[in-house]
Amino acid sequence: MDTAVVPVPLGDRSYAVEIGPGVRARLPEVVAEIGVRKVAVVTSRPVEEVPDPGVPYTVVTVPDGEEHKTVATVERICLAFAEFGLTRLDGVVSVGGGTITDMVGLAAALFHRGLPVVHLPTTLLAQVDASVGGKTAVNLSCGKNLVGVYWQPQSVLCDTDYLRTLPDREWTNGYGEIARCHFIGAGDLRGLPLEEQIAASVRLKASIVTADERDDGLRHLLNYGHTLGHALEHASDFRVRHGEAVAIGTVFAGRLARALGRIDDARADEHREVVAHYGLPLELPSDVDTERLIALMRLDKKAMSGLTFVLDGPSGAELVTGVREDVVATVLDAMPRSGR
Repeated sequence: MDTAVVPVPLGDRSYAVEIGPGVRARLPEVVAEIGVRKVAVVTSRPVEEVPDPGVPYTVVTVPDGEEHKTVATVERICLAFAEFGLTRLDGVVSVGGGTITDMVGLAAALFHRGLPVVHLPTTLLAQVDASVGGKTAVNLSCGKNLVGVYWQPQSVLCDTDYLRTLPDREWTNGYGEIARCHFIGAGDLRGLPLEEQIAASVRLKASIVTADERDDGLRHLLNYGHTLGHALEHASDFRVRHGEAVAIGTVFAGRLARALGRIDDARADEHREVVAHYGLPLELPSDVDTERLIALMRLDKKAMSGLTFVLDGPSGAELVTGVREDVVATVLDAMPRSGR
């Protein structure tokens, strides 16, 4: 396919997501359109893989991975901004996966109370989800994504050439987000070319973000599979990657919706079939305790009235509050377990 351009229309915060091979070459043009004097490029990749933004720049290298997605790393990034002398006339570029996108977006939002940021996501997970929508956050020791702000990028360049060298597990990580799109309005993406799967996922997210930028209602749909997913990541010390955890959370969401009488057996089975199609894990790790998962789910940002999940139902997916803990525990205990 040719380059796909997905607009995210948010008034004076509008931007476009460009998807296709070689779109990183557009970076100097994008930076020129923003009008900044210089930029800090933050990445976990080798310096020689960082594209030239077309203005004076420095490269800030930070470690990738959820264990590094902390307030301390954001402070380190902001200190590098200060050392380079960034001002409100300058900008930031992220080059990396989902954790880099989250940390750099938050640092850009905080430094001088907000600098323009451009994202160049280099993993499938980051291209289909993390780089789009303006959510930035880091983890605390007690839970995932508990410290963050909304800060929309100026542009997102999803260069699919970056994906050619991804290890198998990074493909799995990204497909977890694509699989959950099946149940929140994207339709069946199985069998489509990769670029079309990415564009469809981004198009769905853009439509939801446009309607509900700050998670007041509709945007909760994007957290399908994430309530258990985030808890599972944390409970496993991030041994289970984000997309893998979301995949397991999606299977669980189907089982929980069935237990609550919201869907029938066939629809619950469809959750498992879709997740399995993408080669994703279906089982909870055997060493993760049900009580621990429930305790972590109580900390979920959606949980304002008891345990809260996004669940399928007669009218499609929606936010369901006040789900009884004993029901959740029963469904978790009935989930198949693996030694992963």
